[in-house]
Amino acid sequence: MTKQNLLTENEKAIVPLFRQAFRPLFLFGAFFSVIAILLWGLTISGHINNLNFVGNQLFWHSHEMIFGFVTAIVIGFLLTAVQNWTGQRAPHGRTLIFIVMLWLMGRLAMLFGADLSIWLVIGIDLSFLPVCAYLLAKPIVRAKQTKNLFFIPVLLLLTICNAFMYIGLMVERPDIQQTGSLSAVLLITLLMTVIGGRVIPMFTANGTQTSKVNNILWLDISALISVWLLFALHFFMLTSFLPSSILSVLFAISAILVFIRGFRWKIWITLRVPLLWSLHIGYWFIPLGLMMFSAHYAGLDIPYSVALHALTAGAMGSMILSMMSRVSLGHSGRSLTPKRLMSLAFMLIIVVGFIRTLLIWLLPAQLSLWLWVSILAWAAAYTLYTIIYFPVLTTPRPDGRPG
Repeated sequence: MTKQNLLTENEKAIVPLFRQAFRPLFLFGAFFSVIAILLWGLTISGHINNLNFVGNQLFWHSHEMIFGFVTAIVIGFLLTAVQNWTGQRAPHGRTLIFIVMLWLMGRLAMLFGADLSIWLVIGIDLSFLPVCAYLLAKPIVRAKQTKNLFFIPVLLLLTICNAFMYIGLMVERPDIQQTGSLSAVLLITLLMTVIGGRVIPMFTANGTQTSKVNNILWLDISALISVWLLFALHFFMLTSFLPSSILSVLFAISAILVFIRGFRWKIWITLRVPLLWSLHIGYWFIPLGLMMFSAHYAGLDIPYSVALHALTAGAMGSMILSMMSRVSLGHSGRSLTPKRLMSLAFMLIIVVGFIRTLLIWLLPAQLSLWLWVSILAWAAAYTLYTIIYFPVLTTPRPDGRPG
């Protein structure tokens, strides 16, 4: 039996869902986001009031959408991409099942664990990202790909942000909770900015049969440094030592740099390719959110939550849905042509971004209505992904290759 045949036989022994990280983590992460957003809507409206959340409704919602939903997708993406980066087999089979079970235990503990020891909940939840960081680092170190080691400290910093949220909860300090959640959002924004710069120009060129826009080194470095700086100021709790006017300027500079970077990628040539325009629009929510934070710190009537949701519901919601759709097809050996209904899903999630930013800001008297429209639109968008991609994620590659 040849090495290739042995690999194929070993692969056949693994349930397709656990042959690569994107399969279970995208599927379960997307479905979890639907459950989480609906539960949050039903609790804030008083339709459900007997759930055993860890913390209050707001803590659970902000924590689980970041450290439940978003981190599942981030890990699914990274533990899939590392196989392409290094040429080494990424976590699969029993190792992948362990990762998924660790993530799932964290979600169950947060949803039903109010009566459990908070230290048990913390221990379960905080273990997910460090374990994944270790599994990500192993092939990168073996392949000596130092540029991709960047993701390891990011995952560990996200773990610390998560810990901040728990510390704030235990000592009843909402400001520490907010430090943890906003720092995590800014760090994930940095990840989106980094990954966007790596893939959006390439995807755009391939999808439109045009020349790839070459990155400008100084612009890329300046944009990334500006987001790093915003993260560091919040993570180390230095913002209280700076005048609001300085914070406003820093957010504005970052927004302008990220805007110029995205403008060069020519969104206008992508309008016939849903996998492209959805990704571009998701990226465009990043400078919008940064500029809204700038306006907030400048004293304009833009609430903190509106600016925050431009980065979360807008940028994360849209970019994640678009990237999941593309990665699920490409890494399962299928054509990069999504089902037509996915265009509806992309539009729905973009609508969520605009509702949670512009409409809630401009028409606050209809807050309850806009919240429910955004909740239902999110649930519909990610339910469409879950249904459409279920057969893609749970069946073998049609070309017979591993993964």
